[in-house]
Amino acid sequence: MPKFVELWVYLSATPLFGLTATLVVYVLAHAAYTRLQQAPWANPVLWSVLVLAAGLLATDVSYPTYFAGAQFIHFLLGPAVVALAWPLWQRRAELRQRWGRLLLAALAGGVAASGSALVVGWAVDLPAEVVLSLAPKSVTAPVAMGIAEKIGGIPALAAVFAVLTGLVGALGGKYLFDALRIPTDAAGWSARGFALGTASHGIGAARALHVNADAGAYAGLALGLQVVLAALLLPLLFRLFG
Repeated sequence: MPKFVELWVYLSATPLFGLTATLVVYVLAHAAYTRLQQAPWANPVLWSVLVLAAGLLATDVSYPTYFAGAQFIHFLLGPAVVALAWPLWQRRAELRQRWGRLLLAALAGGVAASGSALVVGWAVDLPAEVVLSLAPKSVTAPVAMGIAEKIGGIPALAAVFAVLTGLVGALGGKYLFDALRIPTDAAGWSARGFALGTASHGIGAARALHVNADAGAYAGLALGLQVVLAALLLPLLFRLFG
């Protein structure tokens, strides 16, 4: 037992710990997700976060120590997002035909996402900084943090709201789309994916990619449009009307 404790102390203090823990937990969570036929509630991102957080708390490993290794995976987020352009390139002909409608849909979806968060926040009398941190909740976390800083919100809180929003969309999107009777033909999958990417950014896009290629492509497009529109328009609107 003393030797095991010494080994654990050594491993938990090296970058190898964060990298290995993340990979092992995610691979196991994804295997369970596949075995359960990709049930939304078995989302591997959700369970990886829960298991890793519980493990860090139980073993008293600090987050900076964990992230020293996990940052190698974090670095791959950029190339992964860029890779979402490939499915769009494969569908470039249909995107040329639909670009106007898609842009209007993205703008309407972004207004609904930010506007509803602001209205709810003000309705329940949340502090102003918290309400402003809610505004970019449907934009991917790094961009949401930058927007929150520009408009007077709290960047760290904006990141939390963004992650929670992504998880809610990934977990509940299928049930909502089914309740709305959105079909599962080619047009229906495109609509489902675009809506999920608009509301739930990267986590929603990852869920869409698991389910259907068309849904994943349009979710990636919606993710990119929301990043551009929110980064340009939210700071401008708050500067004009804030």
